[in-house]
Formats: sequence, C-alpha cells, structure tokens
Amino acid sequence: MNPFEMVVAIIVVITIGRVLQARYGVIKGGRGNRMEGLAVRDPAEKFEADRLRDEIRALKERVQVLERVITDNENSLRLDHEIEKLRDKNRI
Repeated sequence: MNPFEMVVAIIVVITIGRVLQARYGVIKGGRGNRMEGLAVRDPAEKFEADRLRDEIRALKERVQVLERVITDNENSLRLDHEIEKLRDKNRI
C-alpha cells in the first residue's frame, strides 16, 4: 500500500466515524469528554423527548388493550353495542 492509498483510507475511516457520531447523537464536551444523546442538549429538547417517550408508552399500552379486546370473542357483540352507544353520544 503506497502512502497515497493510506491517506485515502484514513480519511474514509474518519469520515465514516463522524457520520456515525452525527447519526447517533454523540457530542463531545468542551474538554473532549464524550456525552451521548440528550445529555448536553437544552432542557426544552429533553422535556420534549421525555414527553414523546411518555406518549409512546401510553400508545403501547393502548395497543395492548386493543389487542386484548379484539381477541376476546365472547364479549365482542356487547362491546360493539357499547362502542356504538358512545359514538351516538359523541354525535349529539
């Protein structure tokens, strides 16, 4: 391997490393110490990320409930009537 190829290889490795750092949110602090993710972002971004995590958690719980309701064949007709009643109440 000649010196030119070695320089090109080093540049490619560094570029790939920087792209991965940017992609996964690795940020270097003032003295070179590494902090990952939301650790050094401003409080508004951290608050928004926490809110979104809570929302995702709530949506996952709702999906679990819906899966349980859908697989429950015994009470499906009764549930269908209750849902229709609720829809009628919302239309008024």
